[in-house]
Amino acid sequence: MPFHRFGFCYRSVMPALLIREFGQAAEVMELGEFPTRELAANELRVKLLASPINPADLNWIEGTYGTRPQLPEVPGTEGVGEIIESQSALFRVGTRVIFLSYAHGWQSQRIVSADDVLAVPNEIAIEDLAMLKVNPATAWRMLHDFVNLPAGAVLVQNAANSSVGRCVIQMARELGVITINMVRRAELCEELQLLGADIVCLDDEAGKQAALAFLEERGKKAVLALNAVGGESALRQLDLLENGATQVTYGAMGRRPLTVPNKFLIFRDICFRGFWLTHWLTQSSRATIALTYENLLEFVRQGKLEQPVDSAYDLSQFPEALRGLNAPGRRGKILFVPKHND
Repeated sequence: MPFHRFGFCYRSVMPALLIREFGQAAEVMELGEFPTRELAANELRVKLLASPINPADLNWIEGTYGTRPQLPEVPGTEGVGEIIESQSALFRVGTRVIFLSYAHGWQSQRIVSADDVLAVPNEIAIEDLAMLKVNPATAWRMLHDFVNLPAGAVLVQNAANSSVGRCVIQMARELGVITINMVRRAELCEELQLLGADIVCLDDEAGKQAALAFLEERGKKAVLALNAVGGESALRQLDLLENGATQVTYGAMGRRPLTVPNKFLIFRDICFRGFWLTHWLTQSSRATIALTYENLLEFVRQGKLEQPVDSAYDLSQFPEALRGLNAPGRRGKILFVPKHND
């Protein structure tokens, strides 16, 4: 079914995955057509090369994310594309870009302002570029924006097997920062240790005691906690922190609120902060954003930051892609890689 909005004079339509109402992705998403038009000044026409399925995308489709779009609309938080037409003196045809604003990446091509993209190297694999914007940048900013983390400092994180958690492990390893990593399944421990984790514990009371023993052996406590779960998991982190330390919440996978006992505020002076990459991108200067992604690209170039890909699908294969999210043994991200006729 064609997509119509705003009364523009469209020149053609392109394949896209659309939602016309909020709900479960498998129930409300459809393969449709998204309109294209002539470019205005400072606009780019970008051919989408790859876009991952992130948990935030599913929340966005459900209507439970931090922003709710006007429907119908195309999901896809991040992605990489190639400029195929330009009305900007700063960007040439053939340049690869990532999207700094919401990518709407699950479509064949889109029009975007030149102000909303960042050029990236063509020699880096499109899979790495497609997954660069969200999880690596979230990990990098949380490691740099809240507390001083010299070599030998300790941080604790839950959901350590998540995409952000894996990025934290790899970056902290390079920075000389010690990581305590909490997970729900014991079979993840060896895998994360091979990635660079200093210790991996189950996210329960016994795991907390193991983490405390690890800290006691080193005569120190953690100065930073990264919380993506909430509830009891977030509270367990607080006992691993030194007085005056900081807990940063950036996710709510457990869908449970964080209720903080008064003692951590009054007697321990623990600082509680939040992080949302979308907010950071809108509040930061272009120079700061560019430097962050250049640092991340250098990690990728040197093979020090890896994000595994499980499988890739064309837009028309979206039912299989969505089923793959819950497939036993999935190892890595699932990407949409649109087919193009050129």
